[in-house]
Amino acid sequence: MIALSKESSCSSQLCLALCAFGLLFLGDLSRAVPMDDQDYYLQEISNRDHYYSFPYPGEEYFPFTEQPGEEGTIRAAQPEEHPGFKPSRKELKPKKSSKKGKSILETPPDCPPLGLETLKITDFQLHASTAKRYGLGAHRGRLNIQAGVNENDFYDGAWCAGRNDPFQWIEVDARRLTKFTGVITQGRNSLWSSNWVTSYRVLVSNDSHAWTAVKNESGDVIFEGNSEKEIPVLNMLPVPLVARYIRINPRSWYEEGSICMRLEILGCPLPDPNNYYHRRNEMTTTDNLDFKHHNYKEMRQLMKTVNKMCPNITRIYNIGKSHQGLKLYAVEISDNPGEHEVGEPEFRYIAGAHGNEVLGRELILLLMQFMCQEYLAGNPRIVHLIEDTRIHLLPSVNPDGYDKAYKAGSELGGWSLGRWTQDGIDINNNFPDLNSLLWESEDQKKSKRKVPNHHIPIPDWYLSENATVAVETRAIIAWMEKIPFVLGGNLQGGELVVAYPYDMVRSLWKTQDYTPTPDDHVFRWLAYSYASTHRLMTDARRRACHTEDFQKEDGTVNGASWHTVAGSINDFSYLHTNCFELSIYVGCDKYPHESELPEEWENNRESLIVFMEQVHRGIKGIVKDVHGRGIPNAIISVEGVNHDIRTGADGDYWRLLNPGEYVVGVKAEGYTGATKTCEVGYDMGATQCDFTISKTNMARIKEIMRKFGKQPISLSLRRLRQRARQWRQRR
Repeated sequence: MIALSKESSCSSQLCLALCAFGLLFLGDLSRAVPMDDQDYYLQEISNRDHYYSFPYPGEEYFPFTEQPGEEGTIRAAQPEEHPGFKPSRKELKPKKSSKKGKSILETPPDCPPLGLETLKITDFQLHASTAKRYGLGAHRGRLNIQAGVNENDFYDGAWCAGRNDPFQWIEVDARRLTKFTGVITQGRNSLWSSNWVTSYRVLVSNDSHAWTAVKNESGDVIFEGNSEKEIPVLNMLPVPLVARYIRINPRSWYEEGSICMRLEILGCPLPDPNNYYHRRNEMTTTDNLDFKHHNYKEMRQLMKTVNKMCPNITRIYNIGKSHQGLKLYAVEISDNPGEHEVGEPEFRYIAGAHGNEVLGRELILLLMQFMCQEYLAGNPRIVHLIEDTRIHLLPSVNPDGYDKAYKAGSELGGWSLGRWTQDGIDINNNFPDLNSLLWESEDQKKSKRKVPNHHIPIPDWYLSENATVAVETRAIIAWMEKIPFVLGGNLQGGELVVAYPYDMVRSLWKTQDYTPTPDDHVFRWLAYSYASTHRLMTDARRRACHTEDFQKEDGTVNGASWHTVAGSINDFSYLHTNCFELSIYVGCDKYPHESELPEEWENNRESLIVFMEQVHRGIKGIVKDVHGRGIPNAIISVEGVNHDIRTGADGDYWRLLNPGEYVVGVKAEGYTGATKTCEVGYDMGATQCDFTISKTNMARIKEIMRKFGKQPISLSLRRLRQRARQWRQRR
């Protein structure tokens, strides 16, 4: 019994030793290693200590304590100072890896961004060692994030560490095992300061406690950072690493600035059927569309494919050329493409006025595919829309700018590469400023130069060859004047909001001020119709893209109350044509990665269709003479609304109005005026409101005189002149 007891005791000790060895082995495995050696489903090992309390491997440990200084700032206890710390050139230089045993994964993998810029990564997934203040916290360390107009507030342009030393870091929790492949960095977005990181280390972890630095044969890899604050810099990891957490540790920074970063992480989430968080937030689409970024040639080919699939309802045409000679192609979708049908309204979507705002371009290409497929499938909603509307889709207004952004890629173009035309013009704000002409005329009532409240002529100076006007802008204006558009939307990017006119403030002393049009109530409804059907725009839980929270207006904003712009396409369209135009900002990320397109399509699909349907809201009709002929250029006015519209070449018109009862008047040169009451209901479909007017007596006399080749001069006046001559001769 005693011997057996001793044998059992030895056996127990051996088991304990083996268990301890196993735990040590598992603990070592829990650190991130190259994918070839990683067990994807290894459970994380918990640790009771706070993860901020662990130093980097091989570094002295400094416990984190609260330091006096800025209120609410948590800083590390003062270690030995490293003022202006810079690694040596030898340390900064990327170290070569051995060619022996080279993994296939060392080839840069095509992993997408995790979503710091698109906000897929939430603020709760971003952590940092310290921060200067809340507005420069880890949650602001997102690629391309923009600072507020007034810096030093809640919306600054980067994460900035609370102190400048080589022990600072910013960390991303992917919330699942991820194959990390690269890091993209920028400096701080600021008009007044220059701050960026010039080199950094990358560390990964599975438990946020034990960290492994990215290494090669010579030791830790020091990646080159930025040399200025706006141009993104991409660094691929020598070997993709699988982990849950990734940490960026700045090692040097601009000597006249401080540690500030914006970043994006490239990584492929690994499949994990047990990950509830991922399944809950997963977005898929059932639409069989071409979800990719299309260059100019591919865009043209896609249009041809759609036209070949649906030749009876589509037509490809161009409205002009870009500065570099690329044709501005549009696709028309209608049951009778190529002709205006009397009584049928015309709608337009345009995108790409800023060449780097690519999402709108791809949404329009997806929309034309979707409408063709659904029409062929007999979707009654789409069939009805196409049969009752003439739709024009212009996906790329600025193909020259897009080409620049496309060559840089979805994450490396920064905030503005490709925004302007080849000759440096912002198309969106390149239209004539008609607002000033109208308001000056209204303010000076005794002015000899009267300006109408609609169809304001373009000033002569703008039409001159020496005017700074892009050829693309001139092409759009000619297109707008040729086709009687009723409603339009220009798709833009970098925000998530619908902006409606006016875009220019009336006061000379303000840069932001709510400036409504006479049709403000209609514009607000049109904006809300898009925003309310978008998956995210009116979601009160969503984070603001950059600095503005548009939730108080349900995802809509008056353009002038946001920021004043003279010569916008929205204001010009309203004051020069019959078309009500709005700017639709379809996403926080101007140029999302290709993998984001299916989700962005789901976010915007219903909104794109609902907004088109609004062209059938209000009143419509035909203004005819007593012989049944349409009267072109007749003026349609609504009592109480100081903005008129005009009939088209066939005498037909459409007037967007909200539900209600309206007194509508019509007048035309040479015709007697007329009024009638028209009621707009809540059901979709414009109310028919036709007019038949007759010519005035004077107009009839003039017509008779012209018919018989005589000038319509008063006979009594002629006799008076003759008598005057006879009287002078007698004297």
